[in-house]
Amino acid sequence: MAFYLVRAQPRVAKLPELEERLAARAFVDLEPFGRALTKGLRNARVEAIGAVWEEEDYCSPPLAEERAAVLDTYFDHLTVEPVIEGGGWQRIAALPRLFPELADRS
Repeated sequence: MAFYLVRAQPRVAKLPELEERLAARAFVDLEPFGRALTKGLRNARVEAIGAVWEEEDYCSPPLAEERAAVLDTYFDHLTVEPVIEGGGWQRIAALPRLFPELADRS
């Protein structure tokens, strides 16, 4: 298992569409990454350079499938940094949420 802290610049004009699709859980059934991608994006945070979230991924290069299917439509300049599970979320916990209404509260 590999976990990454993902940073990307949102395409601002596309954020309402992304929020709508996340609210409808449109990506959950994308195999094998839909659940992890949905969780990450629903809980993404905002920082100076854009959006940031933690994501579980098994691809090489990291997030290749996610980028092709979803991320490249909504984000530019995507970077990843390896982290231990939960470590990324701990580092960004104090940042404001990208989609406050969608955040998992559990």
